[in-house]
Amino acid sequence: KKVVMASSVPIKIGIIGGSGLDDPDILEGRTERYVDTPFGKPSDALILGKIKNVDCVLLARHGRQHTIMPSNVNYQANIWALREEGCTHLLVTTACGSLREEIQPGDMVIIDQFIDRLVQHNSDY
Repeated sequence: KKVVMASSVPIKIGIIGGSGLDDPDILEGRTERYVDTPFGKPSDALILGKIKNVDCVLLARHGRQHTIMPSNVNYQANIWALREEGCTHLLVTTACGSLREEIQPGDMVIIDQFIDRLVQHNSDY
């Protein structure tokens, strides 16, 4: 099935992948870019490439070696870096639990309620 863009405005998709969902092999023509932001360094290098001819930037939320705990992720730097790279849209994945019994492990959902236990972080966005 072919996807046709309804807008002539170019898009660039920023992908913030959690553990196991940050495989750079999904991108064609990959290049790496290390950046700094006013908030410090993001979790890892930005991986630039294409998926089906759409410009994308992949960022491993916990670092590619999975060494950054959720409470230590520099979320502001991550978002800033992707915006500075020209991302117009974000696709963010997470692995989390649910308080609803009908949602089973492995189900894919769009979260509309989220308990944020990272209260020490600024919520500037």
